[in-house]
Amino acid sequence: MSDPALHEGEFVVASELGLHARPAGLFVTLADRFDAEIRVGRGGEWVDGRSVLSLLSLAAGKGTKLCVRAVGPYAREAVAALGALLERGPAPD
Repeated sequence: MSDPALHEGEFVVASELGLHARPAGLFVTLADRFDAEIRVGRGGEWVDGRSVLSLLSLAAGKGTKLCVRAVGPYAREAVAALGALLERGPAPD
């Protein structure tokens, strides 16, 4: 990663039901807080990290490894926060 504004990390989906609608919605809400372009990848497929439908298309069940990539002034913070969300799962209702 030669571009200092590009950061990425690999994370494991912790939610029992995987990255379904609720955690995907939480992911998008959190992603919208950062001034960064956010992409999420699985197996060579990359999607927009600000789109619930795109995230759902990854069909990421519990234990799936996802790569979160961000470009922008808050890329490092975005990757850390979004990765933490994936690895802890959404808070119970």
